[in-house]
Amino acid sequence: MQRSGGAAILMQQGFNGVKVLFARADRLETMINLPAKRVFDEDVCNFLNHLSAEIRRDTEAKRHADLMAFGFFSRKSNIERMRQAYAETDRIGRGVSFHIAPSNVPVMSAYTLAAGLLSGNACIVRVSSKDFEQTEILCRLLRKTAADAAVGDYIAVVQYDRNREINDKLSSCADVRVIWGGDHTVNEIRRSPIPPRCVEAVFADRYSVCVLNAGSVERITDWQSVVNDFYNDTYLYDQNACTSPRLMYWLGTGQEVQHARELFWRAVYEGVKERYEVRPIAAVDKLMTDFRAAVELDGIKIEKDEGNLFHRIWVKKLTREITGYACPEGSFIEYGSSSLDDLAEIVTNKYQTLSYFGCSADEIAGWVLEKGLRGIDRIVPMGKTADFSLTWDGYDLIETMSRKVLKV
Repeated sequence: MQRSGGAAILMQQGFNGVKVLFARADRLETMINLPAKRVFDEDVCNFLNHLSAEIRRDTEAKRHADLMAFGFFSRKSNIERMRQAYAETDRIGRGVSFHIAPSNVPVMSAYTLAAGLLSGNACIVRVSSKDFEQTEILCRLLRKTAADAAVGDYIAVVQYDRNREINDKLSSCADVRVIWGGDHTVNEIRRSPIPPRCVEAVFADRYSVCVLNAGSVERITDWQSVVNDFYNDTYLYDQNACTSPRLMYWLGTGQEVQHARELFWRAVYEGVKERYEVRPIAAVDKLMTDFRAAVELDGIKIEKDEGNLFHRIWVKKLTREITGYACPEGSFIEYGSSSLDDLAEIVTNKYQTLSYFGCSADEIAGWVLEKGLRGIDRIVPMGKTADFSLTWDGYDLIETMSRKVLKV
């Protein structure tokens, strides 16, 4: 039986506020009835590699580090490396995947589209209603690469403001629904029912933490590389990404930590001051956050640089509410200890990424498993927090968005 209704709403550009940024208008009506593809379908892999090449040679795309990162992610050699993990499985897409991309990280719409296609699905991606230049460039290059590509029928990129009616219709035709956004967005989208066999993957509000070994920081010789890594984790996304650390956890003795902090933040200031401009509203937000922390927290020390690039709140005690005292665009909570055990006391399922410097990933992973922590899904070196992976927030995206054909 053919389904109808959900995708038909996209046939008329501008209908109920829907703007079609990319799609084959003559095929949208039948998009929801397209056959599923096998995971890592050859046509899909070739298409993504073609898109990667277009991104990496495009003059406007080169101005955006996040787009260039996606270009490298989707190149043939990287896709082939990822494909090897699924080479022996008989997996096929579930059908239509409906993706709600986050409003604060524009390039995530490209990553969720790629994951949906590699999983074998047709993809309807709702991008942020904010007009990001990255989204405009991506859709322009999609029109160039997918106009005649075999997978072009499997892609629709749309834009609309919050609208329950549209969410209802698109959700009703979904076999997979993927929601990227804050808790409020997740709850709002979940008001729209999905079919009984629809699978849902949700990426809600998360926190991230950076663990630094003070002794290792004191021995840094290449500060430019370290500062660039920290910049990519934080300032590149205005510290809005869920992967961006807001809690800096220092490992070492009191004297080591104090010295390492002085070296680190001095280097960050010198390396970032010419690259990043804090918006006035962000400066006010940081100031208000400082005031609130001063009123509500005991024994804290507030420090800020002369250019307002970062505000730091040193705390003597960690609580589960502590991340609420940091805001975007250069606001950090700092804490020091000789072990990670104090961190274990506050980690909930809200914690996503733990980045590290001068530490052992194996030892940290062993600590997470030993403590039975309900949070921390990713352990990555400083500078790699935003590197996208097909395993995200504990989900294997390929397995979640596809189904295995059992042979007995």
